[in-house]
Amino acid sequence: MKRLRPEGLDRVEFMLSPNVGEELKPLSKIASGGELSRIMLAMKSILARSSSVETVVFDEVDSGIGGATAEVVGDKLRSLAEYHQILCITHLPQIASKGKTHFMVEKQVQDGRTRTVIRSLALRRGLRRLPGYWRQEVTQKAVAHARELLS
Repeated sequence: MKRLRPEGLDRVEFMLSPNVGEELKPLSKIASGGELSRIMLAMKSILARSSSVETVVFDEVDSGIGGATAEVVGDKLRSLAEYHQILCITHLPQIASKGKTHFMVEKQVQDGRTRTVIRSLALRRGLRRLPGYWRQEVTQKAVAHARELLS
């Protein structure tokens, strides 16, 4: 006999096989933060038109990916943004280039204390500052890459 609990009667467990040839395992046991974000992105993409959630937050959606995969994730985020407000924390220019509004979050030490500073950022300037461009001086290659991503 099933007992009614405060959270309901049913128990649901998502099973996942993240790699070909592996058996299904509980999502809660095997998925990293990045994988969870990408699974949430896939689920929200499927449910986008019928969901009542207005804002979706993705942290670490870029964990362990890059290149063409990052572009696909960026495209999925952009299409999801047609139905929801998306807040995405990313370090990849391929994903950031798909957004409309950008902020830079930095830690600074002031008067012996660490403070977090959030600044609005122009997209072109922001893309040049992402990984691969962490030099003090922004190079012409960084500017060219930012232009390519935005075209």
